[in-house]
Amino acid sequence: MAAPRKYPDELRERAVREVWASGRPVAHVARDLGIHPEALRGWVRQAEADTGERDDRLAPTERDELKQLRKEVAELRRANEILKAASVFFAQEIDRPRTRPSR
Repeated sequence: MAAPRKYPDELRERAVREVWASGRPVAHVARDLGIHPEALRGWVRQAEADTGERDDRLAPTERDELKQLRKEVAELRRANEILKAASVFFAQEIDRPRTRPSR
């Protein structure tokens, strides 16, 4: 479960809009709004990634896709381990000499 957010989403959006609209430095806008400058800088960077202006961060759809792909890879690895164990078991069964019951 994610930790609760310190700043509400409305404040985040307002602060990012203020940075973009005013052209003022992030530190000045952050001070005026009572936000830590690095928090606001991160929000601006993420907003830029979400709008396609930055390539160094993942957009929300890309994060969701990455999460799904990681889950799928883990599931496939588990299936591979099961199949490997089964193949070892059946190979041992084939290699065992068969004895005929005595009559």
